Amino acid sequence: MSESKRKGARSTKDIPVEILEQLNRGEIETANLVEWLAVDQRLLLENLLISNNRTVYLEPILSKINDLEKKTVNTINEVIGVTIFKQAVANNDYEFLEVLANHKADLIRCWATYTIGQDEKLSIAESLSRIQPFAADLHFGVREICWMALRNKIAQNLAESIDILSEWTTSSDDNVRRFATEAIRPRGVWCTHINELKEKPELALPVLERLKADSARYVQDSVGNWLNDASKSQPQFVKELCKRWESENTGKETAYIVKKALRTINK
Repeated sequence: MSESKRKGARSTKDIPVEILEQLNRGEIETANLVEWLAVDQRLLLENLLISNNRTVYLEPILSKINDLEKKTVNTINEVIGVTIFKQAVANNDYEFLEVLANHKADLIRCWATYTIGQDEKLSIAESLSRIQPFAADLHFGVREICWMALRNKIAQNLAESIDILSEWTTSSDDNVRRFATEAIRPRGVWCTHINELKEKPELALPVLERLKADSARYVQDSVGNWLNDASKSQPQFVKELCKRWESENTGKETAYIVKKALRTINK
């Protein structure tokens, strides 16, 4: 899916009415975070279900949204994806899940990632295989949601996940390589922590080692953030690793990662 080339408004009030209407109908992608946050997901859901003759799913999903203690963009996003999956399974309607996965609207593709994370019949290998196209999505929102959608399953199958993700580090796609570290950050953002990695960050070395001199800034930021996460519980590990990396590789890529990794330690 192609990311929108529109610059997008700088504030919600500056979004043109016609653009917001198109976004809420799922006709175009959001152009930036301001638009992403401005979309009315309930209205987008209703329009999606009407256009696909699935209005019977609407009330059960809205009911789950209403039951949320905290109604944020991310919690609503997750509950829509999870409940759509449950409705589709109950109605043997797997065809609709394909509609979500291939939809032009980025937020609808975000919902699709949760249908993968929710499917208990899928092994972790199958789940990661199915999530990879979303990890490679050209839209920032889909990339950010897809690793969160699979994070619990990754944490429950950590060794196998790391083994698989270490292979992703050889991908020619910057976005796929970035997923390999972002999905297993010990602390992460807007997500539950992975306690095993907070205590034993060395478990992730099969992934980290392969990305210590990655050419893409997007990946470098993720590796640096990963190690900064780890430094809050295992600072000595991070200091020793960074020292070794600097001795092994004097390139600017590694230097950037190390500086980012040590920012909390060096405060």
